[in-house]
Amino acid sequence: MKRLYLTAFLSFFFAALVARAADNLAAFPPAEKGMVRHVLQLPKLDDESLFKVELIVGKTVLLDSKNVYFFGGNIEEETIEGWGFPKYIVKELGPMGGTLMAVDPNQPKVSRFVTLGGEPYLIRYNSRLPLVVYVPEGAEVRYRIWRAESEMKPIEKG
Repeated sequence: MKRLYLTAFLSFFFAALVARAADNLAAFPPAEKGMVRHVLQLPKLDDESLFKVELIVGKTVLLDSKNVYFFGGNIEEETIEGWGFPKYIVKELGPMGGTLMAVDPNQPKVSRFVTLGGEPYLIRYNSRLPLVVYVPEGAEVRYRIWRAESEMKPIEKG
């Protein structure tokens, strides 16, 4: 009788785990007021260790075409308690900075995607979990896939 109960309990427990894992997005809370949640499900690849994902957060703005612009802010990684999944948050987008080259004031403004300043934000490629990014309303999230060559080359001694 104990074996029957144990078997039933284990079956229920594993079924609950499978159902929970099937909907990984349930682990990610909805966006707070003033924020938007962006979700990317990456396709499965043969050797995902050769790939990285660059997260690019910014906003499309009307500007001159000559100067280089960027937004202040950063991408923070947080772990979802109880799940261990990472989520990425940009709490604030701004202020915008840039170079100060003189341009013709009669030149028309162009629509440009201005990103967060700093180095590229690269994360591990993982097709098993959704990539979830929370950003302020009005901000955009884009991504780029980086690929490493599988061949490793030695460095000369000296």
